[in-house]
Amino acid sequence: MTFKEIDKKYYYSGYLGSKITDKGTVFKIWSPFAEHIELNLYKSGHEGDCYNTIALVKEDKGIWSFKTSENLDGIYYDFNVTVNGKCERTADPYARACGLNGFRSMVVDLKTTNPDGFENDIPPEKQNEDIIYEVHIKDFSYAESGGFPKEYRGKYKAFCIENTSLYNKGEYKTGLQYLKDLGVNYIQLMPIYDSGSVDEANPESSYNWGYDPVNYNVPEGSYATDAENGKVRIKEFKELIHSLHKNGFRVIMDVVYNHTYKSDSWLERTVPNYYYRKWKNGVLSNGSGCGNDIASERAMCSKYILDSVMYWAEEYHIDGFRFDLMGLLDVKLMNNIRKALDKRFGKGEKLMFGEPWSADKTATRNYLANQNNIKKLDINIGAFSDIIRDNIKGSVLDAESGGFVNGGKGFEEKIIKSISGDDIFLAPSQVINYVSCHDDLTLFDKLSKTLDSEKILAANRLAAAIYMMCRGRLFFLSGEEFGRTKRGIKNSYNKSIEINKLDWDLAYQNRDLINYYKGLIALRKQLLGLCDKTARNRVIKSEIIAENCVCITVDNSSSKWEQLKLVYNSSSENINLKLKENWQILVDGENSFKWQTEDFTNNATIKPLSALILGKK
Repeated sequence: MTFKEIDKKYYYSGYLGSKITDKGTVFKIWSPFAEHIELNLYKSGHEGDCYNTIALVKEDKGIWSFKTSENLDGIYYDFNVTVNGKCERTADPYARACGLNGFRSMVVDLKTTNPDGFENDIPPEKQNEDIIYEVHIKDFSYAESGGFPKEYRGKYKAFCIENTSLYNKGEYKTGLQYLKDLGVNYIQLMPIYDSGSVDEANPESSYNWGYDPVNYNVPEGSYATDAENGKVRIKEFKELIHSLHKNGFRVIMDVVYNHTYKSDSWLERTVPNYYYRKWKNGVLSNGSGCGNDIASERAMCSKYILDSVMYWAEEYHIDGFRFDLMGLLDVKLMNNIRKALDKRFGKGEKLMFGEPWSADKTATRNYLANQNNIKKLDINIGAFSDIIRDNIKGSVLDAESGGFVNGGKGFEEKIIKSISGDDIFLAPSQVINYVSCHDDLTLFDKLSKTLDSEKILAANRLAAAIYMMCRGRLFFLSGEEFGRTKRGIKNSYNKSIEINKLDWDLAYQNRDLINYYKGLIALRKQLLGLCDKTARNRVIKSEIIAENCVCITVDNSSSKWEQLKLVYNSSSENINLKLKENWQILVDGENSFKWQTEDFTNNATIKPLSALILGKK
């Protein structure tokens, strides 16, 4: 039977997993080729034998089910699934809760996991621009210098603590108040669903970013104060979201639907050979670089992913989704997710964007959501612009290659194009502008490998002044704004927390750089022309005024300043700019709050390795 035939014969549109109802508890699992399925019930999520084993009933469309009048809230379970005479024990791929390390699923009455006030939780109003700040749960609060309570360091709970300060001395803000002052308005959390690399029984024994999914619809337990009780992680993650919403932030979830931790997953054990792409010779496709690729184009796999996204949006009030290796997911699925989110929450209310690439080729002929097909995606599905990133700081594939700000040659036209907009996108609504994320070297480490030390901070300011004036959404790695370093390690996904944690001491030392970011962010929110996400061309004039120095005049109508001049000088020389009329200085190479003063010029000097942003009313 072909996959198309399977999808036609066995597609099931209903609810899957375990569920508490007013009549008791229902279990449903999709396994069309199973010969026999048993449900095992447990009192504990990781200890003891099952206290009851029940044969499931086979229904239409490949569904197996069991119904009981008992309310089994808090009971753990798994299945014995027999296919082709082989019996496999598996947790529930549709589980909404689980026990320690995710090996057993848990029945949960989700209403009992809501913290106080969560039923009335709503996100803050959208601002003129979306400023996205990427952070890892453990990194954020682990350092003693952050001033977080010791028992909450590296946990969900740390995001619920207000008014933290450097070493808890009350002088220099950290945590939520720091983020408020910085001006970001979206917090993007690196993966928080149940993942496989960290032992939840001993979370201090290892570190991982979390791009290794085990249970897609359950929060990770190593960030909870109690990983054994399946409800705690759910409630504490909801508390985190509620806290961020109350403090003015929307929340983006980093989702990894392109591969699983192991190919021997719960999905594979319930329906062997269905959920993964394979080449004609039977070898698993590995476009993810992680050993397997999810077959998103197959109907029940597509449903699984769409249902999961909607679940996080509805149950946890998630405000946006960043898709890891989106280039491995098919265009049809991505557009269907966009339509479902828009129908449920309003057009464009939930953000959607991802990486428009993959690690390698994948075994499918379907249109994939990669750079070649961005124009096939809904105009409100965004993609990271590696073009802008590499034009500014040089290729991520070569640590010592420079871009415009760090020694590269011939980047003038490319920087102009970065400002005017690349033609692979339909509109700025699809563009995510950035120069650093969790992958590859931090911006500071990249600059350290390409510049003399005395030039690094100036180059950092110049890089920020460029990408924060590009049209599209703005994104940066937590700590970029204070010169975060990972000691030159390109891929720190499983290195120690000492390498990965946010260094709040360093934030204090580099507070002048932070202040520069603050000024750029505050200004950007006022530049409605640059915030415009339509396809309208905003560039009035662009010119190369000297080697490594460009000037772009931008239409910023409907804002305080009707026009802007963006001047970027990465040379080692002072560049003089003569103007026919007076322009207000909004930003220079050291002060991003010049817009707060009435400082005008018609004969400006742009210092080496610096930006000059001018406005005309």
